[in-house]
Amino acid sequence: MKNNYRLKSKLALLFVIAIIFVGQSQQTDQDQIKKLYDTALTEGDGYDWLNYLSNQIGGRLSGSIQAQQAVDYTKAQLDSLGLDKVWLQPVKVPKWVRGTPEFAYFETSPGTTTNVPICAIGGSVATPATGVKANVIEVQGIEQLAALGKDKIQGKIVFFNKPMDDTQINTFTAYSNCVDQRYAGALEASEFGAVGVIVRSMNLRLDDYPHTGSMNYGEQAVSDRIPAAAISTNAAELLSTSLKLNPAIEFYFKQNCKQFNDVESYNVIGEIRGTTKPEEVIVVGGHLDSWDLGDGSHDDGAGCVQSMEVLNLFKKTGYKPKRTVRVVLFMNEENGLRGGKKYAEIASTKNEKHIFALESDSGGFSPRGFTFESSDKDFEKVLEWKSLFKPYLIHYFEKGFSGADIGPLKNDGLLLAGLRPDSQRYFDHHHAENDTFEHVNKRELQLGAASMASLIYLVDKYGF
Repeated sequence: MKNNYRLKSKLALLFVIAIIFVGQSQQTDQDQIKKLYDTALTEGDGYDWLNYLSNQIGGRLSGSIQAQQAVDYTKAQLDSLGLDKVWLQPVKVPKWVRGTPEFAYFETSPGTTTNVPICAIGGSVATPATGVKANVIEVQGIEQLAALGKDKIQGKIVFFNKPMDDTQINTFTAYSNCVDQRYAGALEASEFGAVGVIVRSMNLRLDDYPHTGSMNYGEQAVSDRIPAAAISTNAAELLSTSLKLNPAIEFYFKQNCKQFNDVESYNVIGEIRGTTKPEEVIVVGGHLDSWDLGDGSHDDGAGCVQSMEVLNLFKKTGYKPKRTVRVVLFMNEENGLRGGKKYAEIASTKNEKHIFALESDSGGFSPRGFTFESSDKDFEKVLEWKSLFKPYLIHYFEKGFSGADIGPLKNDGLLLAGLRPDSQRYFDHHHAENDTFEHVNKRELQLGAASMASLIYLVDKYGF
C-alpha cells in the first residue's frame, strides 16, 4: 500500500512539474515572438533594403546587369549583419531581352485603327521586323483550339481571352486555372497554324497594364515558334466586344525580344550556424530576379528582404538558434527555376540535412498565415503553435503549396511552408509595370517578416 501511495505521489508531482514546464515554455514562446514582432515594427531594415532594390536597381530580369547589381547589393547587406557565413552560389541562367517597346493596334476598317497596350511574354520570339498582321480568332482557353481545328485557325492570330475567376477568394486558384493559356498558348496554337497569340493578362481588375510572365515552347524548333504577347484587361474587353461586332477585324503587333545564350549568375546565401544542432538546416528565402516591366517590389523583392530580415531579427533580439538558419535569395525563379534547382542539387551533393524550408513569394501584403507541405503528423505539431500567432491576426494554417524555389528540396522527411499574405490585390501588380515600391506598405511588409521569423523560431526550438 505504501509503495502504491509513493508511486502515485511521484506521478502526481511529475504531472504538476510537466504542467508548470509547459506553461513556462508557452510563456517563453509568447515573449520571444512578441520581441520579434516588436523589433520588426520598430527596428526592421527590410523596407529600406526594398527601397534600394526597387528604386536604385529596378527590375532584375535573369542575366541582366540589374540582376547582378542586386546580387552585389544583397550580399553586402548580409555581410553587414555579422552572420557566420555569407557566400555566392554560381548558377547558369537564361538571358532573354525584351528590346524596344512593343506596339499593337486592331483595325476595324482600312485606316481605322485603335492602339492597345501589350507586352511580350517572357521567352517569346520576336515578330518579323515589320510585325505581324492577321485576322483574329478568340478562344476561352487552350481546350477550344482542337474544337475549332486547323481550318479556322491557320494564318490567324489566336486571342486567348479566358479571364481569372472573380468568385475565387484565393486569387492564386483563379490564376492557376487560366495561366496555361499564357504558358503554353503559343505552342498549342502553332500546331493549328496560328501566326501569333495575344493573351489576356492574368489580372482580376480592369486596367491598362499588360502583365508579362513565363512561357515555353517545349522542344519546338525555333523556326516553328510564333510570337506571343499579353494584352491589358481593358484592351482585351474592347477587342472582344469589337470582334463580336466585326469578326473581320485584323490585329497588328510588333515586338523585338531576343533569347541569348545562358549566362552565369548567383544565388545569394547567408547563415547563422546552429549552437547545438548545426548539421540541421532551416532555409528561408525568396527569389531575387524579377520581370523587367516594374521594379519587382512585390514579386519578389518583398520576399527577399523579409527572408533577410529573419536573420536580422534573430541578431537584433539576441536569439541564438540551435539549428543552422540559412537565408537563400534564389536567382531565376521567373523564367527557369535554375536557382532553386541548383541549390537543391548542391545540398544533395553535400548530404546536407534540411529539416524545414519557408518561402515568401506572394507579395508584401498583410500576412494571414502559412500553407504547409507535410505529413499529417508534422502538420498536427504545427497546429499546436497556431494560438501563439492569434495576437498578430495570423490564423491561416492549411496544407497546400509552399513555394517554387524550395520545391526541388522536397523529400519525405522535409517540411515545406509558404507565407500567405492577403492575396486580393496581388494580381493587380503581378508581372506588370505597376509592381513598384510605392505599392508596398512598410508595416505590412514587416509584419510578414516577423511572422516568418516566429515560425522559424518555433521550428528551431522544437524541431521535427
